Amino acid sequence: MVGASLAGLRAAEGLRRSGFDGDLVVVGAEAHYPYDRPPLSKQLLTGKTDAAGVELDRSDDLGIEWRLGTRATALDVVERRVQLEPATPGSPAGGADELSYDLLVIATGAAPRILPSFEPAPGIHYLRTLDDSLQVREALLRAERAIVIGAGFIGLEVASSASSLGVDVTVLETLPAPLSRAIGDEMGNAVADFHRRHGVTVMTGVSVEGTVGTGAFEGVKLAGGDVIPGQLVVVGVGVAPVTAWLESSGVDLDNGVLCDQSLRVTRGGRPLPDVVAAGDVARWHHPAYGAPVRVEHWTNAVEQGEAAAKSLLMPESPPVFGPVPYFWSDQHGAKIQFVGDASGWDDVAVVDGSIEEDRFVVAYGRQGHLAAALGMRRPAKVMAMQRLIEEGAGFPLPPDGA
Repeated sequence: MVGASLAGLRAAEGLRRSGFDGDLVVVGAEAHYPYDRPPLSKQLLTGKTDAAGVELDRSDDLGIEWRLGTRATALDVVERRVQLEPATPGSPAGGADELSYDLLVIATGAAPRILPSFEPAPGIHYLRTLDDSLQVREALLRAERAIVIGAGFIGLEVASSASSLGVDVTVLETLPAPLSRAIGDEMGNAVADFHRRHGVTVMTGVSVEGTVGTGAFEGVKLAGGDVIPGQLVVVGVGVAPVTAWLESSGVDLDNGVLCDQSLRVTRGGRPLPDVVAAGDVARWHHPAYGAPVRVEHWTNAVEQGEAAAKSLLMPESPPVFGPVPYFWSDQHGAKIQFVGDASGWDDVAVVDGSIEEDRFVVAYGRQGHLAAALGMRRPAKVMAMQRLIEEGAGFPLPPDGA
């Protein structure tokens, strides 16, 4: 397993459960054992848990050899070798420069997109790793004002967490509304209003030019000259799959590692029977959508890690992987959930509750079928919508459809 996060760990567990009794080696770029990422922008940031509290359970019975603090730098699928950089001093890793394999799981995840004018520096933060979260928390505890660039789910979670710590937060978003590409402008504006009612300043349709401050970060300069003051900024403008180490391997790369519908990595369009991918880095052919998709959420990492293990051990008849995507976000004490794929939706309707009361389910239709659903404070209703999507329900829904 190249990648020592959730997907890699679940793949290792899946291999053992399915009877694999060979050597298991997990290579991880970070020095930490696998940990849970969702709390990084929530419970860890607010101090409700600590670093030990986000560490994932791992059984010693798995017999894993951990090579942590060690980054993979190249892959040779013909000779079945993974090239490694030297291990970080003090990390629980071996000293070999390369590893040979019989079966390989690629689970290297994704890394934050870096804005050229916001290179990481004192006062300028990105949030992806455990260490990132601890640094942001330390900065928030000293701050009166914070800025978040990007109103995606991570940015909004950081804004919610910072606000709960008593920090004055401003969110800057280039698009007309938060999350507009995923849920549309109308619902994106509803999410923005929800944050405003909790004291967060949300500015949409704005562009940032850079930072201001001499010797220390003092704020963000907008196109047009306005300055938003703050003691720190957290940049959350999306992530990119970690694939640079695979560029010389010949495997198919396009916004991720391309895989067939069974998560087998392809090379020249043909699946490799001994190499699979899972988690944020995997872009696989989803049988229901008829196209490659890449999903950057916790549930997907869990399910893909397990499914990838089965594909490796069932080369003659690998199982098809095609669940309805699901993710959730906790903001200002409310659980926001999303199921399905709303891209290309042509109809939308509130099917339960009220947007004004911050308690609702919104359904998205595409070509006469239920494609996706967004819910706030309606967990059971949203999961019912997920089942309807799996069943191919039509749209509009009947009056009791939710």
